[in-house]
Parts: sequence; C-alpha cells; structure tokens
Amino acid sequence: MEPDATPDLVRVRITVRGIVQGVGFRPFVHRLATQEGLVGTVVNTGAGVIIEVQGAPAALGRFNRRLRDEAPPLASILAVTSVLLPVTALTGFTIDPSRPQSGATTAVPPDVALCDDCRREIRDRRDRRFGYAFTNCTNCGPRWTLIEQLPYDRPFTSMKRFAMCDACRAEYEDPADRRFHAQPNACAACGPRAWLRWADGDPDVNDQPLAAAAAALAAGWIVAIRGLGGFHLAVRADDDVAVARLRMRKHRAAKPLALMVADLEAARTLAEVTIDEEAALLSAAAPIVLLRRRKSGTPLAPSVAPGHRRVGVMLASTPLHLLLFDRVRELGVESLVMTSGNAADEPVCIGNDEALERLHGIADAWLLHDREIVRRADDSVLQVVDGAHLLVRRSRGFAPAPIPVEVPVTGPLLAVGGDLKGTVCLLKDGWAFLSPHIGDLEDLRTRDFFHETVGGLSALLDGEPVAIAHDLHPGYAGAGWAREESRRRGLPAFGVQHHHAHLVATAAEHGLHRPCLGVIMDGTGYGDDGTIWGGELLLGDADGYTRVGCFEPFPLPGGEAAIRAPWRTAVSCLREAGLAEGGADALMAAWPFLAGRPVAPLLEMLDRNVSCPPTSSCGRLFDAVAALAGVRSEVAYEAQAALELMALVDAEMVAEAPTLPGVLDDLRRRKCEAGAPLLLPTFAIIRAVAERLQAGDDAAVISASFHRTLIDLLAEAAAGLAGGAPIVLGGGVFLNELLTGGLVARLQADGHTVYRPQRVSPGDGGIALGQAVIAAHRLAGGRAG
Repeated sequence: MEPDATPDLVRVRITVRGIVQGVGFRPFVHRLATQEGLVGTVVNTGAGVIIEVQGAPAALGRFNRRLRDEAPPLASILAVTSVLLPVTALTGFTIDPSRPQSGATTAVPPDVALCDDCRREIRDRRDRRFGYAFTNCTNCGPRWTLIEQLPYDRPFTSMKRFAMCDACRAEYEDPADRRFHAQPNACAACGPRAWLRWADGDPDVNDQPLAAAAAALAAGWIVAIRGLGGFHLAVRADDDVAVARLRMRKHRAAKPLALMVADLEAARTLAEVTIDEEAALLSAAAPIVLLRRRKSGTPLAPSVAPGHRRVGVMLASTPLHLLLFDRVRELGVESLVMTSGNAADEPVCIGNDEALERLHGIADAWLLHDREIVRRADDSVLQVVDGAHLLVRRSRGFAPAPIPVEVPVTGPLLAVGGDLKGTVCLLKDGWAFLSPHIGDLEDLRTRDFFHETVGGLSALLDGEPVAIAHDLHPGYAGAGWAREESRRRGLPAFGVQHHHAHLVATAAEHGLHRPCLGVIMDGTGYGDDGTIWGGELLLGDADGYTRVGCFEPFPLPGGEAAIRAPWRTAVSCLREAGLAEGGADALMAAWPFLAGRPVAPLLEMLDRNVSCPPTSSCGRLFDAVAALAGVRSEVAYEAQAALELMALVDAEMVAEAPTLPGVLDDLRRRKCEAGAPLLLPTFAIIRAVAERLQAGDDAAVISASFHRTLIDLLAEAAAGLAGGAPIVLGGGVFLNELLTGGLVARLQADGHTVYRPQRVSPGDGGIALGQAVIAAHRLAGGRAG
C-alpha cells in the first residue's frame, strides 16, 4: 500500500448498529483495518459494534467508506456514529472480548440457512465434519433461536454448555478462519448430538439416528423432527394414507400442508419456479414459498393441498434436514410434508420433553437433539407477486430484523398486535422490532407464548416499555392484557383502531410521513362505531384518519358462527340485496348450497336483528360469493372459502373477464354526503353474481368477474378519494395475489403512486407495527390512550 500524503494521525470511536453481530462483522473490520494500515480495537457490546481506530486521515476515510460498501452479506448496517478521541500510542489491531452494555439497541440476527461451504463439508468424506448435523459457521446457522442475551457471544447462548474441542477452539480464535467467533461452532467430538426415540419410549440404539428416521419416513410413519426454531411433523408427501393419518392426528382437516425438498431440482418436479421464487427459496431466510403446482405428474398426495393452485415448498436449510434428505432419497422419497410440530392452533414445540408430551398420539417417532432452542420461531411463508415478497407469515429467517421508522419518541414502546396471526412489536430508538409469528390467542398455550414473547423481546433488547399499544376490540385477549398491564405498571395504554393500524404499518414500512389513502381490506376489525369493519377506505396518517369509504354494511348472522359458515353470510347478503322475498322455501329451491340448511331460523334471526352485528367486511363478501357459487359453504380454516374461490382462476383470466354488470355504474351514481363515507355497492355485486349464476355461469367464470370487478371498483373509488395522496394497501384480503397484483397494476397504470406491504405481512401479523407508530405520535403529542 502506498504511504499517505500526511503523517498526521487521527483516532475515532465508531459505533455501528444494525445486524452486525453473528454475521462475521468483527473479522471483517479486523481485515479492513489491517489492509488500511490502521491500529485499534473492535468489540461487541449490547449497543452495537464499537470500533476504536487510529491512523492517517486518508486511510480512515477509505476505512469508513469500505465499512459500509464491503460489509458481510448477512450484515445490515442501520446507523453509524463517530466521535473523535485523543491520539494515543497503539500497535496492531485486536478483537477484544465482548462486553455487555445497558440500553441494548443491537439488532438480533435472524437464523440463517446453511451456507454452501458448510454444505460441501458435511458431504465431503475427507472433512472432519462429514455427516455432522449441527455444522455451521459465521455465515450460517442459528442466531435468534439460541440467543439468551446480548451481546451475541457463546456464553450468552444455549451453546454455552458445549465446551469446544481444540480443533473447534482454534477455528473460533483465528480471525482468518470463517468460523472465527461463530458462536454455535461445534463438531461431532464436542457439540450437540441427535438421537431417535420411538413412541414406546425406547431410544434407537444404533449410532445412525438420521438413517433410522429416514427408514421410518419411507415406511409411512410420522416423525417429529427438532429443527432450528421448533419441531416439525414430517411424513412422506407421496403417501396419501400417511398424509391423511397426519391430518387426523394433528386435527388439521383441510388447511394446506407445507413441503420440504432437498434442492431446486426436486422443487421443480412439484411446481413451477420463477427466477424470483428461486431467489426466495435459496435466500438466507429459507422461507416456505407458495409455488404454482404442476397440473399433472407431480408425486404428491392429493390431500397435501386440496383445492389450491399453489403449494408451499421450502428447501432443506439446516445440516440436519439436508443429511436426512440424503438418506430418504436413497429410499425413494423425494419430498416430505414438513408442517409445524403442534396440534392445530397451538404454538410449535421447542423442548424435547415438551414435544414428547404434546405430540404424543401424533408422532410415531421423534428425532431429537440436545442443542436447546431458546426462542420459538415457526417457518416464514411468502409468495412472490410481481417480483416482490408478499409475506403471509413473517417469522424464522426474517424476525426480529428491525424496520427503521421515524417517530417522535425514542421509546421503548410495546404494541401487542391483534389476537389472530399475532405478532408483537417493540419500538425503540427509531427501530421497530417485530417478533416472529405467535398465532391465535384463543388458544391458552398460544397466550403463554405471547407472554413469553413479550417478556423475551423486552428483556433481550433492554426495552422496558414506557407505553403499551393495543387493538380497540373489547374482547381481544392481547388488548385485555395490555390494559391490565398498563394499569399495573402505571403506563399509558393506547387503543388503536384496527384498520388505522394497517394503514400506518404500510406507510411506516415505506417511510411515508404524509396523509395517505388506505385501501384496507380484511375479514374483521373493531370499528370506531362498535361495528365490524373490514372493507375500508381511510384517509390519514399516524396522527389520525377519516373513514372516507367502505362497503355497504350487511348483517352477520350469528357473528363468529357466520365466519365458520359462509352460507349464513350468503343468505344475509341475498336478503339485503332484495333476493329473499320468497322466504326460506324459495331460497332453498333457488340455491342448491342451502339444501338441508336451517334457512328459516336464520331469516327469523335476521328479521328480528338478534345476534346479527353489521359488517362492512370485504373478507365476508368473498365468503358470500364463494358460497353462492357453490365453492364452499362451511370452512375448516380461516379464509378457506376465499382461497378456494381464488384458486379457480389466474391473473390472465381475471384480466380478460368482464366486470359484473351494473356495479361500476352504481358506484358512479353515488356521491359522498357530508361527514359520511362513500358506500361501495355490496348489494349490486350480490345481485350481479346471483343473476350470472342463474344464467348458467360456472364458479370459475364468477370468480374471474368478481375479482375483476373488485379491482376496478377499488381502483375507481380510491382514485376519486385520494386527492393526490399516495395510496397504501393493507389487510389480509391483500394476501390474495390476484387482487393485489391487479389493483397495484391498475392504480399505477392510472398514474397513482401505490404502496403495498413487503417487509411485513398485509394481514394481522403486521398491525403491531402500525399500532406502535400511532402510539408514539400520541405519546409525543400528550394525547391520552
């Protein structure tokens, strides 16, 4: 290296915050400083990576530029601050022992899929890690799921009980080695081990647990497998009897089951894989990706994903899973169902004893290991729509990577989300830390997981909240906990309207700080007026909103009962649309899906307005149309009717379909009354669907026209109400690829700026972010909850 032009020395302290621990950042800094001829130290702390570096100004300038430009691929630098220090006598550049520090704001790294180097090692008979199921390095392996506290160092992880052998210790202490300070570093001589246990309680006595597990799977047995963030339940995916047995035991009657395959080649035998989907499958997060299944010739049991065009596929992303696949493939098995290790709606199991107890009667055998899982993290699920991620579930591999947000307080501030598909958010120092997926709080075990997550996130990030945000719904368990906890601790509690939170979540993700027009479509959200909202056009920002549009409300007979039985919603909509004048007998004669249903009592319930809360829900409108079209009258899981209606068509069919007659004309005749929202024509849709069905159109034709109508209707209404404001999308209905892709394309073609969620789910898994940002603005403004 050429000498610098000036002999003057400068010394600075640089604090780097972000995902900079557990990703090879310190050896990178060491290498960079050495190349630039600088001296000093680098250390992990709870507040980030602190670098004290001294040298010539030009060299320091290059060091600062390269620090950002050449950071390790898994690092994410969110903030860099520097202060000048007095020059002192220093020699060399060292990596100092990590030190805890109060007020931790370091981003905790998510778990990372197995890297190519480790993949080669475990398959290389000459390598000392050949066949070792817990191989990792600085570039891959568990992080979030084994961290107990920050800084991220081995003594603060569940690996602390495994003393490294001399060979592993030498790797760990060598800055030039890719396992330098790889906290889970281990080998067969010193690290975790696996074993197989059968349902009769006897552990497998041989020294080949993966081979024994593979043989059990090939024979059609159900095996519980302990992975990174919890257990999976696995069974061969080409055996319909075995898959049906798993469904029966797990109490999962119809919801699609995820699949795992060894590699991309195997994935392509099951589904079509685009370039963008390939990138998602191969990414460090290794999520389940919803792929368009092949129409014929796929070696899949029909019961894996009945009624769906797509199938959820993930690649084997840990050494344990990859080595298991090496063995099952030798036995003729190419794909495995790999579903969450739990009974329906419970949190995923993480401990060996827990799994042996809770999965008793479901699993035939358990593939166990002794590397403890500190934090639960279920698999993430996404779909690629127009080249961008559409996150169904943000969990392992993504969470808790922070999302930078600009808010008027530094926090910490806790938001507890909703009761369905819940996550919690800790907002601190301008970063929003969203937890992994928690689940539905109706289940008592999931409530325990909720409490575990709240406490764990706050403790790990040293973020005792100064306020708590929650949903307005008076019956939500999470909201009840938030109100009680705030009273107990003397903290302000902020109730946030559900759809306002959706709007602000999308706006915050994209850094929007001005009023937006939110097109918020979902199934259920408690409205300001005490009714059930769900098809909303809101104009506002974090400081407030106005409801400028919604679908015409209709009664929901039986409330929650109607969500489980779309035929109820269909009858209600027919009645409100003026199509039930002949009473129950006429309805049952006209609509085959009502055969054998108690239609007369339901109509009486509607006439008397007993247990019939009004709703403007777009999700329930999907249910009504699905029932009318004969697609689904009762559901076994959330949104089943809507998903199966969507699965009948594709984007091309929707683009070519005509809109339902009269619907857009009805919209154009309507004018907003002062202080009242524009009512979108729910009943014109129902009348048009009914007319088309009675004229002989089949369900696929109805689905295509219904989707096309919603796209055109929402686009036209949003354009008329936005007034030049950006348009943001939110709500679980936008997990519908046809609606999301079509509406975004239509709005953009009409010249509007439109944003949709990409780093968080559009569903209820994202609302904690919006709640936190809204509460921060209220707290700064001195407004009460």
